[in-house]
Amino acid sequence: MKLRDWLFLLGGASAGLLVYGALYESKRLVVEHCTISLPDWPERLRGYRIAVLGDFHVRDEYSMDLAQRAVSETLDAEPDMTVLTGDFVGYWKPESARMLGDLLEPFLLLNGDVVAVPGNHDYWLGDPSLLAPILGELNIKFLRNESWSHHGITWIGIDSFTEGEANPYAAATSGRPSIVLWHEPDPVDELPFLADLQISGHSHGGQWHFPGWTPTHTKNGQKYVQGFHRAASGTPIYVNRGIGTTGPPARFLCPPEVTILTLVPGDAAALVEYTSTPT
Repeated sequence: MKLRDWLFLLGGASAGLLVYGALYESKRLVVEHCTISLPDWPERLRGYRIAVLGDFHVRDEYSMDLAQRAVSETLDAEPDMTVLTGDFVGYWKPESARMLGDLLEPFLLLNGDVVAVPGNHDYWLGDPSLLAPILGELNIKFLRNESWSHHGITWIGIDSFTEGEANPYAAATSGRPSIVLWHEPDPVDELPFLADLQISGHSHGGQWHFPGWTPTHTKNGQKYVQGFHRAASGTPIYVNRGIGTTGPPARFLCPPEVTILTLVPGDAAALVEYTSTPT
């Protein structure tokens, strides 16, 4: 075959893969059930369940449909607490506030057991301050470089590292047990304190996976791309793959994710059980 023929075949295969990734893989929402043991987790909180979702990247009805499915799966799981890891919008548009209000309104059913932090995309053509009235009306606690005590846990919310707004020192607290919420995962190694767990998003899990190769990486989401890790800082971290996409609205072997974390005391930080449920 001539080079031109090979290039034609390669272009056709790439286009087909992109269409498949957009029409199927990007919509293949799964619920990941993960039990994590933490060495200093109190016995009184054994079995504490946290739902994690984020990276909605709401921008149109297509993105809303998937995000609403994720919210519904979260409510069905009946978690003790729900964490929203940022990037509520792909970028701010005149209709963004209405769309987010419609998307997040069902969380009123959780009676204040929801906490959120901003992501870097929440600074695109706007500012996370636009989120505050939306989340406030829905009884969702919004943390930006501050901490909050709830259910006997200190929740530490840190602003976007990518946008230069992170200040973990301002959020630092001696309250334990403590869980850090930080949109970007890699800065876990720059935490000035030890926490029981960090929960992050941002990386989309790489969004595209091929056997032995993840071709796409996000700034500040390259070291800890998805799932559970024992970070070099000593704080264990779980990275959620998120709901939406950036760039081409497609995924491959990296489906959107709602996570249900179950925390138990243990001798060491470890992932002790993992199951994946298609929706």
